[in-house]
This record gives sequence, structure tokens and C-alpha cells, in this order.
Amino acid sequence: MIHDVVIAGAGPVGLFLACELRLAKLSVLVLEQAEEPGSPLKRLPFGMRGLTVPTVEALYRRGLLDEISALQVSKDGARNKAAHWAGQPRQPGGHFAGIQFYQDRIDTSKWPYRLPGSAGSSMLVDMESLETVFAAHADAMGVEIRRGIGVEDVEQSDEEVAVRAGGKTIRAHWLVGCDGGRSTVRKLGGFEFVGTDPEFTGYSVEVELADPAQLRPGRHYTPTGMYTYAPPGTVAMVDFDGGAFHRTQPITPEHVQEVLRRVSGTDVTVTSLQLATTWTDRANQATTYRNGRVLLAGDAAHIHSPLGGQGLNLGLGDAMNLGWKLAATIRGDAPDGLLDTYTSERHPIGAQVLDWSRAQVALMRPSRSSRALGAIIRDLIETPDGATYFAERVWGVSLRHDLGNGHPLAGRSVPDFELVDGTRLGEHLKAGKGLILDFDASTPLRTLANRWGDRVAYIASAATDMLGLSAVLIRPDGVVAWTAEGNPNSGEAAQAASRWFGRPK
Repeated sequence: MIHDVVIAGAGPVGLFLACELRLAKLSVLVLEQAEEPGSPLKRLPFGMRGLTVPTVEALYRRGLLDEISALQVSKDGARNKAAHWAGQPRQPGGHFAGIQFYQDRIDTSKWPYRLPGSAGSSMLVDMESLETVFAAHADAMGVEIRRGIGVEDVEQSDEEVAVRAGGKTIRAHWLVGCDGGRSTVRKLGGFEFVGTDPEFTGYSVEVELADPAQLRPGRHYTPTGMYTYAPPGTVAMVDFDGGAFHRTQPITPEHVQEVLRRVSGTDVTVTSLQLATTWTDRANQATTYRNGRVLLAGDAAHIHSPLGGQGLNLGLGDAMNLGWKLAATIRGDAPDGLLDTYTSERHPIGAQVLDWSRAQVALMRPSRSSRALGAIIRDLIETPDGATYFAERVWGVSLRHDLGNGHPLAGRSVPDFELVDGTRLGEHLKAGKGLILDFDASTPLRTLANRWGDRVAYIASAATDMLGLSAVLIRPDGVVAWTAEGNPNSGEAAQAASRWFGRPK
């Protein structure tokens, strides 16, 4: 048997990509080296992840958002932001290197294509909940997942990829590495991975302290590093040692105590160590996300420090962008060069996130110049323009692909229009197909959509707010490919449809 796609890695990115490919009825096999899903570390407070607007919109458009939200709020101690900050004087919107920006300073009028009532707003979720929902969804869609089997070798030809895993050879038309920052697929696939070396070792630990009152709750920058303390025993630390300790020695209670005392400037005592992991700010990116029939997504394609929680969102964005393009390529109806747009669209976004991470490290360095720069950022972030800028970047509101179309909405996430029947546009995107939304119900656009068969759906409906548009063409990933104001130009619409969906029937 030869699979359409083998995916290495059953984390959120690999599972979400598998589901995207199954929308196109492709045969998908996911290989996961770990025997069991989940990790105790993912249940720590620092295992919480902020989902950006593009991620929330992607989950909503695939019908997964309500399930993830319900599972999250049902858990004991779930961190629902609205509930947590109810009654507080100010509600944070996020942070940059620990410097908060607040909701009351954000000027949402700067975002004319964000419609009221849209599902796209940032939210917190724990990794365990996310992976539980993704795994169940993948299973329901018929994705085959084999755990305890890691990729051992890769050989590709012009027609297929031979993957050696678990002592057997598995054949597939395509292989996608979603197997993390130390990706075996990336190494075996011959990808160049370039970037910057680490400046620190970061620690996320769960400990028992003999004298917890010596540590102040919250995030604190010190002359020797940084620590964040969440009572009774959850600690994150940054030790500017050039990343020397990361994965070089066992993490012992004695070592954690030594680092914590140095970074915090206290003589706090660690009596036991329950959970611990280390990380660094090393920032690397593959120079291309495709080499022949082997592709990369998520941390396999780019790594950086977990500051700001951008890595998960970046990887899920990769999966949303890649899934429909790879499916069209396998079906044989993709236009020339469609799969190459995966790298050309996602690589610049990855590079921007890596630089965003590096900029935060610059503010965290234990130096007077970093503290001085931080003071300036605090002043700027308190202004409406500053808070709006940081919200755009942290929430992903400003994300736009350069599609060469002059309209400011082209290349952006389509607004979640409220249609006259009471439904919202996002509810009509679950099938993962292209879509023409025709506010004027013009016969030429209906005829045009029919030329692409089941690749492009058609909806004729007005909306409560059409933002001055008469029609939009939407890619399967929710990105606007073409817009019309006034009488739609069928020729332009056909050209845009051909660019993204190939030849008509």
C-alpha cells in the first residue's frame, strides 16, 4: 500500500494537518515516536497557550472551536480570561517580554475588516485540551495514527517517498515533517536550518519550597536574569548562560535551587522537584519548507524561544496553509506552482516571528541598557497607537499575504460576515473548499463558480454589513483571493479562481 501522505509527529500541528488532508479524502498516516500522547508538563500553568486570532478563526472554520472551548472551561482551575479578570481595574491583552498591554488602550477602529460578533478573538487553552480534541477529530475523520514509531530513514524519488520506521518501509507520495524542533525528517530530508545561537537556558519547573514567601509572585527581572513565580510551586526562570545547561545534564533539585537563588537573589530552598524542563532562545528556520516530496511544518520548520507563545500558532498556520495546497497537488487539479506558495507565504511570517522573539530577548538581558529600553517600551505600550500595534502583532490581526492584489482585504483573513439568514460565513467553510460569496446574487458569478465544480462553492446572500463589497473569492484557508466593489468583473474573478484552483472543467 502507498499512502497519499505520511506525517511525522502527532502533536497539534501534525494532527491538524492530517485533518485538513482528510477533508480531501486522502489517505493519511501519522507516525509518532512517543508511546503515549500528552505530557505532565503540558498541565503546568506555563503549558497554557494563547491562541491568536488566525488560529481561533481556523478552528472555528473547521468546527473545532466550540469543542475546545467547552473542554477548556470544564476543567478545574481553567484559566478563562474574562472570568479571571472580572472586577479587575484593567484587562490585559497580552505582553511583550513581560510588559503588558491593556484592552482599554487598543483602538479597534484601526481594523476596519474585523466585524463585531466574529469568532476571531484571542483565547487561552492548555495543550492537553487542544491535543485531546485534535486526536479525537483525526480519529473520527479516519486518520491512521501509529504511536511508538519514529522515522529512522527517508529516501525519495520523483514519484514517492520511502520512509523507514519501526523496522519497516512505508511508502507514500509525500512526507511532511511535523516532528518538532529536533526534527528527524528535517535532518534526513537535507534541509538547511539557519539562525542564531541561544543566549540563555530557560527553566519551567514544579517544585516544593521550604520558604515560598521569599519569592514574589509574578514576573521579575533581576541583575542576573528573570523569574516568574506562580504559588505554590510553579516557577519559570531564565539564566543567561548561553544555553550551556540545556539538555546537557540531568535537572536535579540542587541545580534548580542553585539557579533560582542566583536569578532571584534570595536564599530560597527547594525541598523537592516534581516536574522540570529546559528550553533556550535559539532561533532557527529552514531556508525552504519543501525539498522535493518532503515538506516541513511547525517546529520542524522553525524554532524560537516560547516567549509570547507564538510557536503553536505559527505551526497551526503552516498546517492551514499547506493542507489544501498539498491536497490539490495530489488530486492533480492544482495550478502550476501552487505548492511552492506554501514556502513563499509562510516563510516570511516565520522569519517575522523569530525576530519578534529575538527582540524580546534583547529586552530581557540583565543589563542597564535593556532596563532602559524596557522603560521606553512601557511608555509606548500605554499609548493607544502603541497598544494597538502590539495587539496587532501578538494577536495576529495584521497578518496578510502579499497576493499582488491592490485591495486592502486581499491576502487577509475573510471577515466573518453575518448573512441575512442569521448564519455567519465561517460556518460555511467547514468543508475546506474555495467559496464565492456573492452579495448581489449575480448570475455570472454563479456560472463561474460552477465551472470549478466542487472545488469552489457558491453562496448568494446579502449580509448585515458588506463593508462596501459586492463579492469575494475565498481560498480554503479563509484567505481572501479576490474582491469586487460595485459590478463584479467576471474576467478578474475567473483569473483569480484559476490562479488558486487550477483549470476550470
